[in-house]
Amino acid sequence: MENLALIDSFSEFKDDKLIDRVTLMAILEDVFRSTLKRRFGSDDNFDIIINPDKGDLEIWRNRVVVADGEVEDDNAEISLTNARKIEEDFEVGEDVSEEVKLIDLGRRSILALRQNLISKIHEHDNTNIYKHFKELEGELYTAEVHHIRHRAIILLDDEGNEIILPKDRQIPSDFFRKGENVRGVIESVELKGNKPSIVMSRTAPIFLEKLFESEIPEVFDGLITIKKVVRIPGEKAKVAVDSYDDRIDPVGACVGMKGSRIHGIVRELGNENIDVINYTNNLNLYISRALSPARITSLKLDDENKTAQVYLKPEEVSKAIGRGGHNIRLAGQLTGYEIDVYREGVEEDVELTEFSDEIEGWIIEAFAKIGFDTARSILEQDVDDLVRRTDLEEETVLDVMRILKEEFEE
Repeated sequence: MENLALIDSFSEFKDDKLIDRVTLMAILEDVFRSTLKRRFGSDDNFDIIINPDKGDLEIWRNRVVVADGEVEDDNAEISLTNARKIEEDFEVGEDVSEEVKLIDLGRRSILALRQNLISKIHEHDNTNIYKHFKELEGELYTAEVHHIRHRAIILLDDEGNEIILPKDRQIPSDFFRKGENVRGVIESVELKGNKPSIVMSRTAPIFLEKLFESEIPEVFDGLITIKKVVRIPGEKAKVAVDSYDDRIDPVGACVGMKGSRIHGIVRELGNENIDVINYTNNLNLYISRALSPARITSLKLDDENKTAQVYLKPEEVSKAIGRGGHNIRLAGQLTGYEIDVYREGVEEDVELTEFSDEIEGWIIEAFAKIGFDTARSILEQDVDDLVRRTDLEEETVLDVMRILKEEFEE
């Protein structure tokens, strides 16, 4: 196989992998030099001439003419007799340049060269893919479902790049079919070996933030700033927004008339309930807004311990806590304060942990998970509702309520 024919045989890589001709030639030279080093011990005395426009490549070996019988290095020196076979007028001490044909390298070297070239081109391609997606971390991206596995969905984009959407990065209500387009954010890009691993997420808070940028012009233009996003994927989210233009109502602009603007985002997130609130530097007001839809009566801040004691009317407590304790948990994450809820007008209450001698710890934990950590907070609830929300047996819930009632009857 001639040099030119070898180059042409790899033109498929240029077309399929989008490698320009000049880059292909640079890779070729690197691979040829590696082959020459293995074959001759050194490539220092070789010239590789590449013409990227014609796709032509020549290899020339340069050696010094020495007297017959004085050759010590076959790669760097040539005997006078052999030199005169190339040109009759060569003399000792002159330089001889001789073209090296691929066939001179041997069949095994040519096969190794071909494999090395394929590997280098794939490596070049993977490096470019890695750099491209590394710049897209945190950005919205759309790809098509190619294969559905138990622990992940494999997606392919328009260029055929593989993107992984792990199960724990999917919203619980997500259900995808092969061939369907999926939108998420590029969460991480890593090189594993020489192959890029691209991970997409639909549960990251930044996904919601980027959806706001995509769907709400004022956010995209920078007129409205998203201060913070917290989420329980598929359940509930809180988004704090602000605007430096007093003429703009950031909450109204994000939600739209009758929720028209935010509706598409909610649908994308599997009907995730999204609270949009006005950001403020006034912590009391910010915490109050974060607990919406509940209306608080008063609150006490402990800045040193980052805690807030919030007082509400009894009928507002369940709103503040929210289903499964989601509302109060997200309010705490949004503000950075641990929020404790107290019922206004209730003079006496006891922390549930005070009953640890009579009530097992895992039962106390089950109530705490749904936001009920005091005796009265449980006694004010319906038994059937507590059974449903805690997954505890009805007999267990009744036993707990009996113990708590005895405390207040004493």
